[in-house]
Amino acid sequence: MSEHLERIASALERLAPAPLAAPDFTACDAYLWQTAPEALIAVPRVSHVPLDLLLGVTRSRDTLLKNTTQFAAGLPANNALLWGARGMGKSSLVKAVHAAVSGVKLIEIQREDLNSIGVLLNILRTSSERFLLFCDDLSFDHDDTAYKSLKAVLDGGVEGRPENVLFYATSNRRHLMARDMIENERGSAVNPSEAVEEKVSLSDRFGLWLGFHACDQDTYLGIIRGYCDHFNVSISDADLRAEAIEWQATRGSRSGRVAWQYFTDLAGRKGIKL
Repeated sequence: MSEHLERIASALERLAPAPLAAPDFTACDAYLWQTAPEALIAVPRVSHVPLDLLLGVTRSRDTLLKNTTQFAAGLPANNALLWGARGMGKSSLVKAVHAAVSGVKLIEIQREDLNSIGVLLNILRTSSERFLLFCDDLSFDHDDTAYKSLKAVLDGGVEGRPENVLFYATSNRRHLMARDMIENERGSAVNPSEAVEEKVSLSDRFGLWLGFHACDQDTYLGIIRGYCDHFNVSISDADLRAEAIEWQATRGSRSGRVAWQYFTDLAGRKGIKL
């Protein structure tokens, strides 16, 4: 009998996947977490803009930079939720702050992969490096259970969140759920107050809430002028104003993203590589 059990155990060991090995974190400063199979993929070069080019978000920029600097130094720091108007530099700010602060590795995780975050945390927990987990465009549908896995990062379970891990997320929604979904659940639930409490309160677990709002015209033009000065693109204030306002009118919106799109077109017409 014992011989049969040993053979079964050996067969199971051969079938079971080997524990996921931690990569060489000295190779680069950024990684992508992927599933199927689970792995950390090195990103040799992160696409980011210089921190001083992010105009119109000064308070959020300074707050996030200070929080990240504290974390890099081994001091207490908060998880952060960057929420608000689309195209106003939320994800750009996270990447720019990471580039400006040394001693922190950036790991991007997709919202769809949050259910596997426990595996990732077990890998990072034993490392001597410090890690900034980043999830862009985070939001949840009414039947989505991925938010439960996220609680392991924000509040921690019995083990608690690893001391060397911080979580930054961006979202267009302050409460990570659409307002009509919140109202629908309240209206159809037996106990309306408890129906959405678990999901809505998830955003409360972020120590920092940084709001991003649509920019006014002066800020929009100032962003473009900042790009022109940084990349040495010559254009008069009058021409820039006329062209940029026309560009925003054709897009039907005004934001940092629209400003960059106009500037990309301008640089191309001027024959300047970015």
